[in-house]
Amino acid sequence: MRRGVYLIEEVDFRPMNSRKPLEYLTWLTGYKRADQDRDRPELTAGLSIRSRQIDLAGAFYAVGITGHQQFKAVTLWDCHGGWDGGWRQMMDIYAGVDPRLFLSDIDDLRFSAFSRPLGAVPGCPALADLLAEAYAAPFYLFESATVRPGAALDYLAAVREERAPVLAEHGHRCVGLYEVLFCDTEVVTVWGMSLDDHLALQRARDAALGLDDETEPDHRLLDWRKRAREFLDGSWRETLLAPFPGSRLAPVT
Repeated sequence: MRRGVYLIEEVDFRPMNSRKPLEYLTWLTGYKRADQDRDRPELTAGLSIRSRQIDLAGAFYAVGITGHQQFKAVTLWDCHGGWDGGWRQMMDIYAGVDPRLFLSDIDDLRFSAFSRPLGAVPGCPALADLLAEAYAAPFYLFESATVRPGAALDYLAAVREERAPVLAEHGHRCVGLYEVLFCDTEVVTVWGMSLDDHLALQRARDAALGLDDETEPDHRLLDWRKRAREFLDGSWRETLLAPFPGSRLAPVT
């Protein structure tokens, strides 16, 4: 089995205009739905690469109150076929620096975009399997962490073996465990959950800290944070994402 190769992109919009992320996510999900029946990849003016193997698995509006810069969209892409599939198709569009690369239907809509290539690690679910299952969650937890050089795989193994079972008991399902590629100091994890499970987890942590005496504490949540510090070497942050209606990881309404 080939390693899963994915891409996560964070897009922000300035000056602050709440309609810009709506317009962007509507445009993006619309044209990618049309790509599902495409027989072969094609580079088109205004829309860049069109391919069913470059699959928009998730399109999200970032919940600003959880620590994102407002306003922000996050997208998660699956490169079907790995390095020789969707990844090759994305790289092919740069061969010869085709002038069509510099035309886009969304010019001037985005202020900036930051893309990170991701490699699945052992125990990471395949996004294609989740989509085939029609899995969807009302919210997703997005973790980005800086680890000691070379510690990414060890950290993710610890997440899989020690943290994932605890989060599962709190209704959080693992969606992705990723090493950020082309560097050795960053990881990304993604989890799906309901709003009630999100709130219950926060209260269980508060109770373990002695800050909530009306619910059951889960001291394992504090134990994990101590364990995680054995691998971390810089910023660590968890934020929430709301799946955009019509995207593939969004509940059907």
